[in-house]
Amino acid sequence: MSAKIKVTLVRSMVGRPEKHRKIVRGLGLRKMNNSIELEDTPSIRGMVNHIPHLVKVEEIQ
Repeated sequence: MSAKIKVTLVRSMVGRPEKHRKIVRGLGLRKMNNSIELEDTPSIRGMVNHIPHLVKVEEIQ
């Protein structure tokens, strides 16, 4: 079974660069405090590592 992570948007997208907005939408997040469970893959981790100031990441077992 592959590992999963829970990603939560904790900061607003207002005034953020377009690149950050696209990454957040690509992860599937829409509103503040919205959470989504994703597979823990290198591509997802790369997206999350670009916006660590906007999201909170938790590992799910």
